[in-house]
Order: sequence, then structure tokens, then C-alpha cells
Amino acid sequence: MSIEPTCIWDVQALLGEGVLWDARGPWVWFVDIKGKRILRCAPDGSGRRTWPAPGQVSFIVPSADGGMVCSLDDGLYRFLPESGDFVPLAKVEADLEHNRFNDGHVDAQGMLWFGSMHDAEEAASGALYRFDGAHVRTMDDGYVITNGPAVSPDGRTLYHTDTLDKRVYAFDVAPDGALSNKRVFVEIADGGYPDGMAVDAEGHLWVATFGGWRIDRFDAQGRKAGEVRFPCANVTKLAFGGDDLRTVYATTARKGLSPDELAAQPLAGGLFTFRLDVAGLPQHALRLQQ
Repeated sequence: MSIEPTCIWDVQALLGEGVLWDARGPWVWFVDIKGKRILRCAPDGSGRRTWPAPGQVSFIVPSADGGMVCSLDDGLYRFLPESGDFVPLAKVEADLEHNRFNDGHVDAQGMLWFGSMHDAEEAASGALYRFDGAHVRTMDDGYVITNGPAVSPDGRTLYHTDTLDKRVYAFDVAPDGALSNKRVFVEIADGGYPDGMAVDAEGHLWVATFGGWRIDRFDAQGRKAGEVRFPCANVTKLAFGGDDLRTVYATTARKGLSPDELAAQPLAGGLFTFRLDVAGLPQHALRLQQ
């Protein structure tokens, strides 16, 4: 793929993550986990807004009531852009002070899949969770760094990443959201660590690689079908957007780069975009139960 991503916001995020397309604006939302901030811009990178967060905010998703939901250190919160307030929604791992949350994804049923991780990236204390709008349920555990929940177009396969082991797993998803048949979908062996993910309309999985300078594309059998190279090493997450869902937005990070590496990668931590011939899947909204 001879595609050159363009940086539309040189935001210099320490750990840019959680990028998503919000057609209601339209806006592009993302977070800077280590910078403790939520960010939003127009599709071309203009109209920039930044909100400080009272903790490490790892993802943000739209809710069906027109609002936004994000994670903080001790669980899920409603985020109110007008005031910048964070309202508690569900406590999760409030007693695990050495953990934080990582990536999140809302499926077509309106359920939120998200993971936790050990903040120092040493202990296998992370888990995969599902939030149905009222209750949080543990779906899998034993991860140092969870990453990239994503769901196939037919809703029957969930992809989830064990970043340090460089493995992307696939699970069968039952109609009620139960998981089974965990299996290795792909192992990253050509540099970098698998990070955030997204699925396109053809059922191919796109995987950002932290330290790998690229986003990989895999077919439904786990065979590599292409890649998009970046001018910086740490690519963390991607989302399909635009009116035709063929514009990709991707976050990157400065975390872990030395001064010399940062000098050689001046756009590290920026928000990037590029166009594809294939469309992605629409962004779904979290259904909150009263």
C-alpha cells in the first residue's frame, strides 16, 4: 500500500489513544492517557478542543442518549463536554491501584468491551470486561496489557490483544455476549507490538503497532494483506470515519522515545489521517440502561 499518512494535529500526545469518529459533529475524538486529557477536532483537524481529565483517561465512546462515556482510574464515567465534568457511572477495579484501563470498543448491540492493564507493564493483573449499560462483567483475564477490542462485521467474532505477548486472539461471540473458543488469530513477528484495532467492511482486521512504524491489515484467516507505514514508531489506534467511512484517523505516542528518537520523529504523538479504497464499520453508541 503506497499510502502516506498526513498529520492533521501535531498535538504531541504522550500516549495518544482511543481515536473514534463521531458523525454527530462530525468530530474526531481521542485521548492522551499519560497527558490526562480528552481531545476533539473537526475532520480536517480544525476546531480543536482539549479538556483536562482528573486521571488517566484511556478511551471515550458515544452513548445512545447523546452524551459521552470514558474511563478514569477507578471505572467508567459520563463526560460532559459543555462543563468538562466527569460523573461516576460504574466502579471497576477501584481497589487495584496499580492498574489502569486501556482500549475500549462498542459493538453493534451497544455493549462496551474494554480492558485493564498493569500500569508499570509488569504483572498479569489486566482483564477484559463487558459493560451492558448497567453491569460490568469480567470476560477474560491474565493480561499485562490488554488492547484493541474489535468485532467482526457479522458480530460473531471478537478480537482482543495481548500486547506484550504480541498476540491477537479471536473469540466466538454468542448472541448474549458470552465468549468461547479463544484462539490465536495472529502473532506479530515483524517488529512492534499489536495495539489498537479496527475491522473494515470486508472483515479485515487493521492492527496498529506500537514500535512498529505501521498499521497492518489481516484477512479473516489471519494472513497479512498489507500495511500502511508511518513517519513515527508508536502507532496506537485507528478509526474509520468520513461520510463514506473510508477516511482513517490514527493516534500515535511519544511515550518511550529517547530525545534522539523524538528529534528524528518530530510528528510523534500527532493525530494522522489517510484515505482507503475500503470502508470501515460505523461507530456504535453505548446503550445505557436506566
